[in-house]
Amino acid sequence: MSRSREESAPDVVYGINAVAEAVRAQRVEHVMIAQNQHSRRVQEIIDACRKAGVSVRFAPRAALDRAAGTAHHQDVVAVRPARRYDNLEDLLHVREKPLLVVLDSVEDPRNLGAVVRTAVAAGADGLVIPERRAAGLSSTVAHAAAGALEHTKVARVTNLARSLLELKERGLWIYGFEASAPKSYLALDYSGACALVLGGEGSGLHRLVREACDLVAQIPLYGPVQSLNVSVAAAVVLYEAARQRAAASPHLNGESQASER
Repeated sequence: MSRSREESAPDVVYGINAVAEAVRAQRVEHVMIAQNQHSRRVQEIIDACRKAGVSVRFAPRAALDRAAGTAHHQDVVAVRPARRYDNLEDLLHVREKPLLVVLDSVEDPRNLGAVVRTAVAAGADGLVIPERRAAGLSSTVAHAAAGALEHTKVARVTNLARSLLELKERGLWIYGFEASAPKSYLALDYSGACALVLGGEGSGLHRLVREACDLVAQIPLYGPVQSLNVSVAAAVVLYEAARQRAAASPHLNGESQASER
């Protein structure tokens, strides 16, 4: 299986939740706190840093603005070792029947962060994103994920369609989702190893990515809106997958699907 490039993400995270999770995950070199801030939540981070042996530095708010690249940092910025992408192979060894989220050209880092948070909450084993024409890991992604990025694996691949074919060869079912598909997402069996492929804002699934999917399904829309945000669509599908996997008997391993492929 092809390996992902080990590119580093920017080495700051900001915001109360993201910094608190980074400290708990012991992935912080030091934390910057805006001077004259005495809120309870900021004090909790200071206490957690002292307990974990993480250096705390008090600085003018302007210094935090520069470090975070935004004024919306909630008075806390953490500097951490550079986050490296995981290899695609690593995502397959979390458990026997992995559940992966694959994003096709999601360019908005806030959407990527929201999907990361939902994927972690729903028990997915990792995310796969493409190198080109897509958001990569960044401080904005970490902030939108509100700490969840510290608890998942993310692989970045050169060729998404080829990587899906490799996952298929390793026994995963590849499910794509787009509005024009005839089948409902509720008709799919998520109890075995599978990857859920969602398209980017406006563009949907690219042709080669769609062709690499075993099945393509849609989320029914009953109101006047014509589409869902990718993070909302991910939540809908992931929680159906989580429901099925929790209810599945141990002997259900997707063999009925294998006979149909």
